[in-house]
Amino acid sequence: MNTQPIQSSARRLSQLTLCAVLLGAAVSILSNVATSDSFADVRYDAQTDELVVTMSYSGTNPDHVFSLQWGECQAQADGSVPEIAADVIDSQSQDAARKDFKTITRFSLDDMSCRPAKLTLRTAPRFYYTLQIPARTIPPQ
Repeated sequence: MNTQPIQSSARRLSQLTLCAVLLGAAVSILSNVATSDSFADVRYDAQTDELVVTMSYSGTNPDHVFSLQWGECQAQADGSVPEIAADVIDSQSQDAARKDFKTITRFSLDDMSCRPAKLTLRTAPRFYYTLQIPARTIPPQ
């Protein structure tokens, strides 16, 4: 009796099972570590000269703090409103994605000299939100 085909099939099944287990483990690890921050709402508050940003994010706790990392003001060749981008940085970007949270953060625009401007907020992995920021109406303090 030739047992070669049976042993070969058993070995292939064993290899496929091992690959499936490793793939499942990798997906589980990545889904528990990587968080995805996104914008639930963004608006400009003219009375306080602030961005009011509602962030949706996943983590193990609600204590994430968000900050802005500003890019350079880009003048437009056609003379239209300048553009500027800002990355929204999550203080706990590596927090395991266990539960969903929302928080409202207010960002002062006192130091934003690129005005009026088209502002694009960015957050990982590829969420964008663009809005117009008017010329300053409140004197800087």
